[in-house]
Amino acid sequence: MRQPRESSEIAAEQGRERRASLTLTCQVRQGTRAWKQAQLEDISPHGFRISRFPDCSPQLPLRIRIPGLELLSANVRWQKGGAVGCEFSAPLHVAVFEHLVRRAMSR
Repeated sequence: MRQPRESSEIAAEQGRERRASLTLTCQVRQGTRAWKQAQLEDISPHGFRISRFPDCSPQLPLRIRIPGLELLSANVRWQKGGAVGCEFSAPLHVAVFEHLVRRAMSR
């Protein structure tokens, strides 16, 4: 007989299903600093990973411009080496997420 799963297990599984490895060139900035070009390499409706953003300040919100989308806000959640993991201030709508993934995969 199959054991019922905890809601946290189900949420974690759904989060994994909606994560995509891709490469998108975007622009990021914090505060009043200049915009910098960055490589977005992993995205989910809730967040993303930038491969290299060495002078990132984890205390400051981050703004990101992904081509074809409005300006988005995010908070830095982790840093490892030069990579940065961020959580969107408001999750992406599933249709927007799927559009980004389709567009990146068609290149």
